Amino acid sequence: MVDIAQQRSADPLKQTLEASPFVTDTDGGIFKNISFAQVLINYWQAAIRWKSLIAGIVIVSIGFGVLSTMLEPRRFTSTSEIQIGRGKRNITNVQGIEQPDDYMSDEFYNTQYALLKARSLAERVARNLKLGDNPEFLIASGIKPESLGTVTAGANQALTTEQRAGRENTAVGILMGGIAIHPEHNSSLVSISFTSQSPQWAARIANAWPAQYIAANIDREIGATADARGYLEQRLGDLRNRMQLSEQNLIDYASSHDIITLGATRDASGKTEEPRTLAASNLEALTTVWMAAKADLVAARSKASTRNSAANPDVVENSVISGLRAKRHELEGEYARLMIQFKPGYPAARAIKSTMDSLDVAIARETLRVGGVRQTTYAEAANREAELHRQVAEAKRQFDQQQHFSIQYHIFQREVDTNRQLYDSLLQRYKDIGIVGNVGTNNIVVVDEAKVPGGPSSPNLNHNVFVALMAGLLLSAAAVFAFETIGEGIRFPGDVERLLNLPLVGATPLTDTSPEQKLSDPKSQISEAYFSVSTALAFATSHGLPKSILVTSAQPHEGKSTTSLGLAIAIGSTGKRVLLIDGDMRSPSVHKMLDYENSGGLSNILAGNENLQSFVGKSRFKNLSVILAGPSPLSPVELLSGDRLSQVMRTLGNQFDHIVVDSPPVVGIADAMLLGKAVEGTVLVIQAEGAAIRIIRAALQRLLIAQTRVLGVVVTKVNFGRFGYGYSYDYGYGNKDTDVRLAAE
Repeated sequence: MVDIAQQRSADPLKQTLEASPFVTDTDGGIFKNISFAQVLINYWQAAIRWKSLIAGIVIVSIGFGVLSTMLEPRRFTSTSEIQIGRGKRNITNVQGIEQPDDYMSDEFYNTQYALLKARSLAERVARNLKLGDNPEFLIASGIKPESLGTVTAGANQALTTEQRAGRENTAVGILMGGIAIHPEHNSSLVSISFTSQSPQWAARIANAWPAQYIAANIDREIGATADARGYLEQRLGDLRNRMQLSEQNLIDYASSHDIITLGATRDASGKTEEPRTLAASNLEALTTVWMAAKADLVAARSKASTRNSAANPDVVENSVISGLRAKRHELEGEYARLMIQFKPGYPAARAIKSTMDSLDVAIARETLRVGGVRQTTYAEAANREAELHRQVAEAKRQFDQQQHFSIQYHIFQREVDTNRQLYDSLLQRYKDIGIVGNVGTNNIVVVDEAKVPGGPSSPNLNHNVFVALMAGLLLSAAAVFAFETIGEGIRFPGDVERLLNLPLVGATPLTDTSPEQKLSDPKSQISEAYFSVSTALAFATSHGLPKSILVTSAQPHEGKSTTSLGLAIAIGSTGKRVLLIDGDMRSPSVHKMLDYENSGGLSNILAGNENLQSFVGKSRFKNLSVILAGPSPLSPVELLSGDRLSQVMRTLGNQFDHIVVDSPPVVGIADAMLLGKAVEGTVLVIQAEGAAIRIIRAALQRLLIAQTRVLGVVVTKVNFGRFGYGYSYDYGYGNKDTDVRLAAE
């Protein structure tokens, strides 16, 4: 026997099929290189096959949509619109708790949208409007009056705690189910819609929602401010104590080390600038005086070292000496005039001379006195400079000592400055938060208030019908996919290559009458179809049409007997001598199609009757002889298992050009497997939309186990008009009824 895979690679028909765009892998379950147009065609064909199911599901879905629209209560939707600003309105121009950058991010807006949908806001609206105590709201929202307990609309009885809590939870649930938040794209506007069976309540809730949202934001701000103020008060108390302690430590340290500061000042940041201490000021003052004393000492030493009294500047500049000298000079001039006229003994000249001598004595005495003063001044300057030098040294010692103490002093000072800055900063922050908390901040504005709607928003008949239509289409698509997947079989000829990986040798059309009646007409569609099958089988082997052909199917009633007869008639019409053997000894049918009496046949021959010619009958068809099945034996398998079948086939093969054997179905019995061993090749008949693919594959597996050569597949009862096939052969007989559409894939 020839392996089927090798046969397919060598068959010209198979090579032609493999050149088609519909090439599959060996498991037959995946399309490769399939065009998008063909995929659409496949979907369309599936829709046509299940059009009744699709129509039914769609009609039922639309019916449900219309019915739900009629039964659904009318609902009204009212919408308000708010604007959430990127920054809070800061009336006081004082920064609040949150940073301005918090209002510039997408996280801020997403947080606001979540807060608008929060249950806490729904609870706030319910409490504010007292919806739990309002039966009218609950009844308007679809709550049945009897489910509200003893208190119904208009009653004034008091509610118990459990009833009130239950109603509040019910009201909150209604609010959460009816509210819808829709942020406007690329804007800070947000639409708030509420849907209710009452238009008045729809508008009221749609207006109360943003109002309570704004109030909740303010409450959160005030709550945050109160928490911040409490925290700051605690921190201010701690910092005040720390500041007092650090200042006390600074004072105690300065007092214990004689550090006295003069005029301490602070810069713009509140930091204490380097203070001037008393020791530094004393040292600076003494140093200045000491330097002046040293200059005076140098000057006094210079004056005291001058020995020439006449050159002494103090003498020259002395007013007394200058006066005495001027007077003597005057007397000396007068005395010189008298000496011109008189002698020295002249009394007047003698008197002037005596006065001049007195003046010389006075001048000498005064000059001597001035020189003594310079020495005294020098001594005093030296003493003063020495004293100042001692005081400067003492001040410098004290300053150096304080410089060592100033390191720790500055540490205490910096601690005081730090605590003071922290205290002042927190104190100012505490004042600012107090102002913000008292005024309140808000970044939300109501742009449009909700109005009482003039008409219902639902139910919308067009919308519901459209949704029902889409749902019906989806359900029908799912149902078709499920049926196509679960019950997958050969529905049209193109499935043979894809699902079975076997060549398609022909397809016969579905007829409205018995196909046997039309086999007598060579111009009928079914006759032409079987002629096409015989033509395709001529390419199945290298020597042409096989000598002997077995025709079988996976299960009964798939058209194998009709195919056997049609194939035999088609071969005989070509001038070949053909023998048709009814090998189905369990349920024979060839004699019925030919109107013969099944009195004897194959069962008699296999049982040992040697007179073969007595069981070969002529038919009304050209070149066609028939061997009927004969009486049904008790065990057909035993008859087929011996060597008698092979001997009979060899003998008959010498008498006829071709032999066609009608075999029982493959699944369930072994007759076809035994008959297949005695023939050259087998043709598998598959009814379109008949056996499931798993059954067909099981049949093929049994044939392969028996080493039966499968020549190809004939698909019978194909409704080509339903499948919308585009492959056709116009036979040209002038009768439209004779047109045949065949799948040549």
